[in-house]
Amino acid sequence: MSTLPDFHGLRGYYFEELKVGMQEVFSRTITDTDIKLFAGVSGDTNPMHLNEEYAQSTPFGGCIVYGMLTASLISAVIGTKLPGPGCIYMNQTLKFTAPVRVGDTVYAVVRVKELFADKKRAVLDTKCYVKDTVVIDGEALIKVPSQQG
Repeated sequence: MSTLPDFHGLRGYYFEELKVGMQEVFSRTITDTDIKLFAGVSGDTNPMHLNEEYAQSTPFGGCIVYGMLTASLISAVIGTKLPGPGCIYMNQTLKFTAPVRVGDTVYAVVRVKELFADKKRAVLDTKCYVKDTVVIDGEALIKVPSQQG
């Protein structure tokens, strides 16, 4: 199977190599440091994510991980594995279905759902799990490089 040129170990699939049902996974255990770094980068200092005393007074009963931090793991799969380097994110829907807590291991799963040969685009099913619980459910539209240019 040919792939895009190898740029220091980074490879991606050409559109012609994709098949419906192809799937890749990326996992990460979320740490307190991740939360603090995300707060600094994003500027989002919502106490729901940073202040345990405040968060205990909410329906979640404690701090939860930023939804967009969790969703960024989907981007990791798309940008590095499937379809990988060279693809362009065009759209992403996200439904946050359950909270993620510091210490949880999140599994981002991306599966090719539909292919549009005329525009070299792929619709991807995007989900994040903690154990067997879906914490994010969504769909992405990606433009994928073609072997035909």
